[in-house]
Parts: sequence; C-alpha cells; structure tokens
Amino acid sequence: MTAAEHDRPAASVGQLRALAHPLRLRILRLCRDRELTNKELADALGIAPGTALRHVRELVQAGFLVAGEARTGNRGARERPYRSTGISTALAVHHVGHAELSRQVELATVAAYHAELAAAPPEAIRSHLRWTLRLPPAALAEMTERIEAILGEYADLADRHGGGEAITTNLLWSLHDVPPPP
Repeated sequence: MTAAEHDRPAASVGQLRALAHPLRLRILRLCRDRELTNKELADALGIAPGTALRHVRELVQAGFLVAGEARTGNRGARERPYRSTGISTALAVHHVGHAELSRQVELATVAAYHAELAAAPPEAIRSHLRWTLRLPPAALAEMTERIEAILGEYADLADRHGGGEAITTNLLWSLHDVPPPP
C-alpha cells in the first residue's frame, strides 16, 4: 500500500468485487461527468443493454453509481440515467487479506485502460512512456510519493475547475516489481 492509499478508506469486499471488471470501470468513467442511461452506456461500450444493466446494478449496489430522475426516451420508454458518485476513486483497493481480489481490480484497471486506448484514434494519444527502473528501496519510495503527490494536486485542480473548458484524459500509473528471469 502506498502513502497515498493510507489516506484513503479501504474498499469493502463488495466494492472490490464491483471494481474487478473492466466494463464496470469504463461505465464509471463514462458516468463521471454526466448522467447516462443503460441504453446510452450499452451503445457507447458496444455491448447488449442487458449486459450494461447487470453491470450498472452491481455498481449501484456498491455505491459507485446513483440513479437520476427517470425521463422519457426518444421512443416514449421510461429511462433512468446514472451518474458516478466519485467514491471509487477515493478508496484504497489494496488489501493484504484480499490480495487476489485486489489483483483482479488491478488487472481490470489495465484491461479497461487498454480497451479505451485501443478505441482512441492515433491523434488522441498525447504522450506515452514506459520505463523500467532499477532503484534502491528508499529512492523507489520517494519517487512513488512524489508522483502520487503530483497526480493528487492535478486531481484536486480538476475537482476545483468549475466546469469550464477541459479535456478529459486517461492516465495509468502502475508500479510493480519485475520478477527475475528464470
């Protein structure tokens, strides 16, 4: 667990299970800034509405989505939009007692990021870096703390932005030990 995660409440087992699927993570991102109906989510993700509804229900049950006011759709059907509560980004997802479930969340995060990157046109990619570093433990801890602090500052700035012109971007920060070669 990193220093930044110590400051956040731990996700419950039910919340970890809800976050352990890439489609649910993508639904949360789509519903971050606006309410979307089950049909709109299904269309955006290229999945069946029933599949979207199943994932939406799990996210609602975990407290990650909240239902908005029902409205009438284009064809007269009643639709219910959903919006992210923002709770998912405020939780620590690393649990020593639930290491395998935490790992599933990490892998789902990478899979969701991969799916969104693959769907983006080439000109949408603003920057791409991949490094392998060999650092002493103290330097590794310092680097992790500094990067998480910078990302936290920009997340706070985004929260205070106030709805003016902004560009939504994805950033994946993942730090893992590389196993030695066989």
